[in-house]
Amino acid sequence: MSVIVFGSINMDLVARTPRIPVPGETLIGHSFETVPGGKGANQAVAVARLEIPTALIGRVGGDAFGETLLNGLVSSGVDCQGVLIDRTTHSGVAIITVDDASENNIVIVPGANGHVDATDVDRLPAILSGAKVLLLQLEVPLPAVVAAAKVAKQAGLTVILDPAPARSDLPDQLYPLVDIITPNQVETSQLVGFEVSDLTTAQQAAQTLHQRGVGTVITKLGKAGALCMTATETFEIPVFPVKAVDTVAAGDAFNGGLAAGLAAGLDLRPATRQAAAVAALSVTKAGAQPSLPTRSELDDFLRSV
Repeated sequence: MSVIVFGSINMDLVARTPRIPVPGETLIGHSFETVPGGKGANQAVAVARLEIPTALIGRVGGDAFGETLLNGLVSSGVDCQGVLIDRTTHSGVAIITVDDASENNIVIVPGANGHVDATDVDRLPAILSGAKVLLLQLEVPLPAVVAAAKVAKQAGLTVILDPAPARSDLPDQLYPLVDIITPNQVETSQLVGFEVSDLTTAQQAAQTLHQRGVGTVITKLGKAGALCMTATETFEIPVFPVKAVDTVAAGDAFNGGLAAGLAAGLDLRPATRQAAAVAALSVTKAGAQPSLPTRSELDDFLRSV
């Protein structure tokens, strides 16, 4: 496999309602849908749709959701031999209510994702041969994330960390294991302890993360694009102008596009530009995994801009 993704697999349960109910209230909703999600799964699908061999390591529960999630991943081209069916619990779910004003509330129940541990990391060595990139997020327990990063680093892979969901308590030992970290503004602020709101503060934050041992910092700045800072160069990648329909999974699309580019042999700058293009395409469609572009869609888009 060229890219290995170690992370979460969820089923999103989405109810659309006139408004968010107050405690004790029952509302009649407009619609309901189940949507495959989880940052690990989203990123694996993003890479696989760009025709890069991709494997996912994680867990689903021994329930109908788990079976549906695995079938969807396999149909997208993701190798799921490293996904454990954990029959002691249910699959991870996100219970989401979205009202007519697009406000939402979300309850995440980790389920099998919360059980990911060193035994899942033990499945990494069997698929490391030929792999170039390990992609990590923070929706599974931190000790497993650190252990996976350590195994991949020792094997010479490029380790990419998407530090989401945002948190400020990453262990010091993780940073030197990370070749590329890709936070957005909120996540960067949480990591460094001061507000990141523009290019100047983003550069200051990147310097802080470099001091902690990270090799390359790519800060996603929304409409301002992305700032990439390595030990030897700093450059900006502008956003691609598109009409946004739904920004769900845009960050996952970015990371998938980046990992796919690096695995295909692109240098950092063109790989980051590809990541921005994949993210731009993803916001033009609704949904998480359904919005992730194919290789041909990406190539057509890049030729048109």
